[in-house]
Order: sequence, then C-alpha cells, then structure tokens
Amino acid sequence: MRFNPCFLIPHYNHHQLVDQVIEKLKGLSLPLILVDDGSSRESFYSVQRMVVDQSWIKLLHHASNRGKGAAFLTGLRYAHRFSYTHVLQIDADGQHNCDDIPRLLALARQSPESIISGFPIFGKDMPRSRYYGRLITHLLVIVETLSLSVRDSMCGFRVYPVELTNSLFDKYFIGARMDFDTEVLVKANWSGTTILYLPTPVVYPKSGISHFHYIHDNIFMIRMHCRLLLGMLVRLPYLIRRRKSVN
Repeated sequence: MRFNPCFLIPHYNHHQLVDQVIEKLKGLSLPLILVDDGSSRESFYSVQRMVVDQSWIKLLHHASNRGKGAAFLTGLRYAHRFSYTHVLQIDADGQHNCDDIPRLLALARQSPESIISGFPIFGKDMPRSRYYGRLITHLLVIVETLSLSVRDSMCGFRVYPVELTNSLFDKYFIGARMDFDTEVLVKANWSGTTILYLPTPVVYPKSGISHFHYIHDNIFMIRMHCRLLLGMLVRLPYLIRRRKSVN
C-alpha cells in the first residue's frame, strides 16, 4: 500500500509555542498542514509571518473559531484532496514528544488501516483536574464500546488513515470541539477499526495556554457521552456479539 503521510496541526492562539513545534518537525521531511481556527489577528499574522517562506507548510484559515475537531476536519479534507494517505495530528502547544514521531509513523506503515495513537505517560506537572477528568472519560468509553481496546481516548497525538477517517466523518456525527478526540475513537471502534497505541510522554509547558472552557466544554463533553451511550444502546446486540467472538 502506498504510504504518503503529512503532519496536521490544528492551531488556535498558540503562536508563542507552535513555532517550537514546527522547528522540531522541519527535519522530518514531511509536509505540514497547519489549520488556524479563527485565532486573534495578532496570533494569525504571527503564524502567517512564520510560515511565509516555508514551502513545506500549507496554512489554512477559519474566519471564526469553530473548534479543534472542525480544524482537524478541514485539514483532513485537504489531505484527502491532495492524495495524502495518512495525517499525523500533533497539538500546537508543545505537549507532545516529537521524538516519538518516527515510531508512530513506523507503526502506521506496518498497519496502514489502523489508527495509531499515543498512550500518554504523564509527569508530576499534570493538573489533578485533568487526571480525574480523563479517568471519568475512560470509564465511560469502556461502557460506550463494551471494550477495553480504547486504552486512551483523549491524547491528540495520532496517525489517521485519511480514506478511513474521511468515511467515519461521512458516516457519523463527530463533535467539532473538545469532544472530537474521544468521539472519533469511539466511533472508529464501533466501525471495527483497529486502534494501536504507543506509550509517549506528555508534558504541560509552563507557558502553555489551555483553551478548555470548564462550563462550555464540559457541556459539550456531557452531550457527547449522552450521544455515545444512546448509540451504544442501539448497537448493544452487535457489541455483545463482537465481545463474545473476541472472548
């Protein structure tokens, strides 16, 4: 199978950090799709100046903030149109370990029809609120899939097969904001897609800015889990049969 990957970074007001991520990606000789999701004028122009002479970077722009999932989908559709086979999604805020990119890509080359996800290893800098939020989400995902195969659903450091992931967006509703990372993996699991994991350290940079809004984004997450639990009930006979066949 042809293997023609590229990088994909959804970006929203992280111009102070994304330049460091881009610098680390530069030596890996892959194209980059950078999707600015309605950043402030200052942030967008800063990124625009940063990439103006970088022919390996394609900068796409949303006029208003539409969410991480929407920015990912814009980049995914662009990758599909230009015949990339895989996109490696990495966050703009410097949380992810770029040294593990070759290993992620190697797994994707070996299993081109699978989604390859980082399995985060956190240090002491992880906020306790994030720890408990991730734990609750993980327990709900186990119920929503009747499976332990989705070992982590929130790490945004992933390699997606472009054709397969496009079909997921065509088949299912997938949230456009902070609910995206979890929802796309649950619905990939429902569709029978294999998800493979690579342990990787995740850090919280001291200069990092979180765009998680505790009221609005928690509402999105609650709505998402309601959708997924209802979807699980509709698929319950299939999920039970699948679980029995695995066992």
